[in-house]
Amino acid sequence: MTVLVTGASRGIGRAVALILAREGNRLILSSRPSPALEETARLVRERGAEALIYPADFTDRESVSALAEKLCSQITGLDVLINNAGQALSAPVEETREEDWDRLMAINARSPYFLTRALLPLMEGSDRKTILNIASVVGHEGYPLQSVYTASKHALVGWSKSLARELQPRGYRIHVISPGGVATDMVTGVRPDIDASQLIGPEEIAEWVRFLLTRTGKGMVDHINIRRESRQAW
Repeated sequence: MTVLVTGASRGIGRAVALILAREGNRLILSSRPSPALEETARLVRERGAEALIYPADFTDRESVSALAEKLCSQITGLDVLINNAGQALSAPVEETREEDWDRLMAINARSPYFLTRALLPLMEGSDRKTILNIASVVGHEGYPLQSVYTASKHALVGWSKSLARELQPRGYRIHVISPGGVATDMVTGVRPDIDASQLIGPEEIAEWVRFLLTRTGKGMVDHINIRRESRQAW
């Protein structure tokens, strides 16, 4: 399969790319340009899989549009789109700025929407066409100091449900994974007080991605919440 992973430079995105590389998939890797993205590509190739790098800034509408245009002109087909790029924020409502709202909504909700819309023609010919959105437990619950992040992930989950109903008749499979706290730079950056050893490993999320992509059922939407009560909510 040809799989596009956004936010592929580290964390969940890198873990997903590596587990899919071991099964011989062709990986298209996207995130902001960085040595970390190049490192993910190197690790994918070490596992014997093809890795193509397409940098993009998922907070920037024009950058997302440019990414979609390049893919549609340079790639012959796409089987799987994994919308993983995201950002979090921990701040009181009174200290949340308008630009914080705009940035998180852009990367967590707007970019998946418009990237998916633009890439549908590239996916139409696939018999494995799948869209998998990485949400969060805050897409279903609310925690203090995370109002903007929560709003953006609720938007992603709600859109995924609607998308599933719209695209299922055309053979698409839609998945949403909503993890609790995951041991990534994003989580530890906004919550440095958390004991990282109590968080979910990115590799655990990657295993669920692999599982979902190897299923053959025709359900409208699969939604997996990954949260262990013995682990810390964040």
